[in-house]
Amino acid sequence: MQAFLEYLVKGLVQHPESVTVTPVARDAVTIYELRLHPDDVGKIIGRQGMTINAIRSLLVAGSAKKALRCTLEIVEDTPAAKA
Repeated sequence: MQAFLEYLVKGLVQHPESVTVTPVARDAVTIYELRLHPDDVGKIIGRQGMTINAIRSLLVAGSAKKALRCTLEIVEDTPAAKA
């Protein structure tokens, strides 16, 4: 699922080299943390969240076929968090 998410998101953004997808296992759910270039965050969210909701729907459908539970979160790294 991680490779699928990377492929999908890299095709939508202006800075594909800065896309990283990190899986984090919590209980029975795998949370994929998506980190992007700050200019690309709005493009992935889309109008009224349509794009991110579509990506999440594809992720849920694909993971259900493999009997997994997955979700996707966009992680925004602020300059204060990096210090």
